[in-house]
Amino acid sequence: MAHRHVTVSAGEKITKGTDGKLNVPDNPIIPYIEGDGTGIDIWKASVRVFDAAVGKVYGGKRRISWMEVYAGEKAFGMFRDSLGERAWLPNETVDAFLEYLVGIKGPLTTPVSGPIRSLNVALRQLLDLYVCLRPVRYFQGVPSPVKRPEDVDVAIFRENCEDLYAGIEWMTGTSDCDRFRRFLLNDMGVDKVRFPESSSFAVKPISREGSQRLIKAAIEYALRNRRKSVTIVHKGNIMKFTDGAFREWGYEVATSLFRQQVVTEREALILDSLDRKPSLSIEEIARLLEPGYDLMSPRQQEAAHNEICSALSLQATHGAGKWKKFLVVRDSVADITFQQVLSRPKEFDVIAAMNLEGDLLSELLAAQVGGIGIAPGANINYETGHAIFEATHGTAPKYANLNKVNPGSVILSGVMMLEYMGWQESADLITRAIDRTIGQKLVTYDFERVMQGATLLTCSGFADALINNMN
Repeated sequence: MAHRHVTVSAGEKITKGTDGKLNVPDNPIIPYIEGDGTGIDIWKASVRVFDAAVGKVYGGKRRISWMEVYAGEKAFGMFRDSLGERAWLPNETVDAFLEYLVGIKGPLTTPVSGPIRSLNVALRQLLDLYVCLRPVRYFQGVPSPVKRPEDVDVAIFRENCEDLYAGIEWMTGTSDCDRFRRFLLNDMGVDKVRFPESSSFAVKPISREGSQRLIKAAIEYALRNRRKSVTIVHKGNIMKFTDGAFREWGYEVATSLFRQQVVTEREALILDSLDRKPSLSIEEIARLLEPGYDLMSPRQQEAAHNEICSALSLQATHGAGKWKKFLVVRDSVADITFQQVLSRPKEFDVIAAMNLEGDLLSELLAAQVGGIGIAPGANINYETGHAIFEATHGTAPKYANLNKVNPGSVILSGVMMLEYMGWQESADLITRAIDRTIGQKLVTYDFERVMQGATLLTCSGFADALINNMN
């Protein structure tokens, strides 16, 4: 492909093989977006860490060929005369991520006006990066607002392209909003809008395909990384046809595609009760499973019987305690989940959630282990192989060019990128260096101000300390 504004680096493309695996050359071309605001400082520090780790591990046999592409304020400043509003996210940038498969980016400004609502959301939707993967873990010594932050070790799979973030909404007072309101009230007979004349509206699409590919990716990740459970987070007790369907479609993909590797939490309860007391009848098991069984309608009791019989049909493969070695798939209502990730974080291993709940949970869990300053993120399409790794925080423009902020979010996102590429040794080296450096209390201002006896480092100074600790 021809590039007008991008200089293609000397290197080779990452491709995806017919076996579904990435083919990563020894000198892959990786497109990167420097980022706005503090992105300039952060990127300069981070890229030195990546190059140092790759160089130390592979001794020059492997290296990354970095290729800068443009988005956000830098792109708008360079190309606004020729591209207008499209300069915020030039087609050439999107095409580069499409062509080279794997990329990384710093934080981006969202333009206040114009057709692009969010550059981050636009990239995710244009490349169909349906998984937002946010692993959250604790580094010893990082200040935390909770008593036991070391109990947090969770990978969040957030659906990236649907839900309220799809951007289907209308502002009150506009002609489109009036048309939508009339459609709801007159054509659909909706009578639940409290103040229809002054309401804005949003539509929340949740599809079977979108839900199942997200939950499938979460289960595959859990199996690949020997995790113990996948929790489907939803608000299906209220939004039964969107959140409730997300839950049901999740169980459907779990039990149809991964039957010999997973057990649902309720199946485990049924099988365990029979393991403990083989003489139990179906009704006795139902009373253990559903404390209100005797108050149920005959139809509800029949559904409970069918569920138990279905679980008992697994005895040959899952019974006699065999299920204890399987991945447990369960679900949890969102508001209860928010309470329990604070009070019992060890119970959560991998979380699969829709866009809104996944976004909020990511921030909540990140706060427990030190904040989004060291929270990595990835946007991935496991089917095509496309992935963009990114800082999860904003641009913080008041700190721009001060060489002050913590580069940890981009550095740890780069660790995820190296893992995705199969360069695990270099990823592990960076992770150990971060552990060691924070353990020595060599930190940037965000941690130094709340850590006793810490040494204050600049953004670039933190990168220097990481590289030193790679030895």
